[in-house]
Amino acid sequence: MRPVLISAYTMTSCLGRGLAPTRAAMRARRTGLAPCRFETVELPTYVGAIDGVDDTRLPAELAGYDCRNNRAAETGLSQDGFIEAVGRARSRHGAGRVGVFMGTSTAGILQTELAYRRRDAADGSLPDDFDYRRTHNTSSVTEYVRARLGLEGPCATISTACSSSAKVFASAARLIEAGAIDAAVVGGVDTLCLTTLYGFNSLQLLSTQPCRPYDAGRDGISIGEGAAFLLLERAGDDARADAIALLGTGESCDAYHMSSPHPDGLGARLAMEAALASAGLEPDAIDYVNLHGTGTPSNDVAEDKAVHGLFGTRVAVNSTKGMTGHALGAAGAVEAILSVLALADNVVPASPGTRVIDPSLRASYDATGGPRALERVMSNSFGFGGSNCSLVFGRLRAAA
Repeated sequence: MRPVLISAYTMTSCLGRGLAPTRAAMRARRTGLAPCRFETVELPTYVGAIDGVDDTRLPAELAGYDCRNNRAAETGLSQDGFIEAVGRARSRHGAGRVGVFMGTSTAGILQTELAYRRRDAADGSLPDDFDYRRTHNTSSVTEYVRARLGLEGPCATISTACSSSAKVFASAARLIEAGAIDAAVVGGVDTLCLTTLYGFNSLQLLSTQPCRPYDAGRDGISIGEGAAFLLLERAGDDARADAIALLGTGESCDAYHMSSPHPDGLGARLAMEAALASAGLEPDAIDYVNLHGTGTPSNDVAEDKAVHGLFGTRVAVNSTKGMTGHALGAAGAVEAILSVLALADNVVPASPGTRVIDPSLRASYDATGGPRALERVMSNSFGFGGSNCSLVFGRLRAAA
């Protein structure tokens, strides 16, 4: 594929609103995870909640979309001059030539959970003011973002569990490559709900402390939430040589099990190999891999087999979920931006929480991170059902 320019980006998570607090957390090797105090949940686990998201108000003309997920979207869109950057792209290309591709998983489930508390006592019907389409539905956030940004190009919601907002990059890149659009807003938004927390708890996958990917004592995930957005544009001749671009995408579906990866990481390796092929690169061209790295015993083992089998021990790898938690459908976009920031700042993020690296895992896990010259990085996102996606980012000069 031809490189696709990343001309603007922003993320909001438990680390803070926008890029500045995210960078500060990266420098300090700080986690945003805290004991769960969400809603009525009573579980001994840590979560990565966006502070004050429910205080956000949507524009009056879009008030019908009001739910926690779309409040997170509005909070995220409002950072780092992103709305203004998209406005300039809209003026350059035309509203109909800018697409919107969003990933989400739980979407607005919380809104339905809250509506169920207000069911009619006589017949059990949901309240009249509950608007499933504009609040719960997975397409709600995509519709909201498209309307909020005044865009009219193709739009799609991808909901493939934890690979959702990684796969949006591939969808957008294909349409840009085909000439159907000139630019796209891609990203992911996912927020906490009771179904997610109690559901993962029933699977015995929640850690009782901040998650510890690759740690010998790792015991599960920490659920996070996030809103991450990037503006992708066709790279022109006037693009700076040090500009950061999407260089390649790779997707696979191993369909090994509904909730477990192939034990040898076969689907994960296929996605990574496809991303490298898409970028026209060999494995030794990658300087850092941001792992899916959930912190569960089986997932880390499977991914390690795939990563070590492809890269050996030459490439630094780690997971940033110890900082943000697992943002589910937003994880791909959140970790894509952390990978882009790693490139922009020439720094490998840390893996807070990981203390004693599991000696049975063979890839070169860098728990402390720090300054490092980076030209190209890979970001992995692997979802339930074996839906896998790997992305390669790099400087435009690195694509030559």
